Amino acid sequence: MLNESRTFKDSTYAQLARIGKAIASPRRLEILDILTQGSKTVEAIARETDMSVANTSQHLQTLLEARLVEYHKQGLYSHYKLADKTVINFILSLQLLAEKRIAEIQKLREEIYTNKDNMDQIKMDQLLERMKEGKVTLIDVRPREEYEMMHIPGANSIPMEELEKHLSTLPLNQEIVAYCRGRYCLLSVEAVEILRDHGFKAVRLEESVQEWYSCNDE
Repeated sequence: MLNESRTFKDSTYAQLARIGKAIASPRRLEILDILTQGSKTVEAIARETDMSVANTSQHLQTLLEARLVEYHKQGLYSHYKLADKTVINFILSLQLLAEKRIAEIQKLREEIYTNKDNMDQIKMDQLLERMKEGKVTLIDVRPREEYEMMHIPGANSIPMEELEKHLSTLPLNQEIVAYCRGRYCLLSVEAVEILRDHGFKAVRLEESVQEWYSCNDE
């Protein structure tokens, strides 16, 4: 019985270690984070990670072997997505754990925000309350295709590269909340800086769309 138990444990933990091996790469962690926004082609992932298509494909193959991602062919292109919602929850939990246990991450974040007039942020529960009261204008500054895949209800799609063209459509007498891909995306930081430079009262939502849906999952 002892040998049977040992064999079972060894085999089980070896399978669990496949996940650990798959995520033991900064690039693969970034790819997983990108895919929390929805399905993307290899070429799109390569552009966002500043890698070659060949290197991106290799990393995706490792994630595929660990069953963290899935893909389907559409014409000449392979589209990858996270395997299911548990992978999204795993990535979010990993980020929160790392920020809580590894001081260097908080230091890096503080360095990014030093000397920037964008430290103000709104928490998810505050956003929900203010949205119910109609006190904020919410803008999603991610690429439009990501907005179309999933977004916070009530948010306006204004991709970062289009923000300055849409300033005249935004209210000066209401707080504007900008959000992007989550904790390690700086698009909302840039958006808040631009908005404040043009006289708007603006703050950023640090949490992602996935976290919004987690808070509102019945």
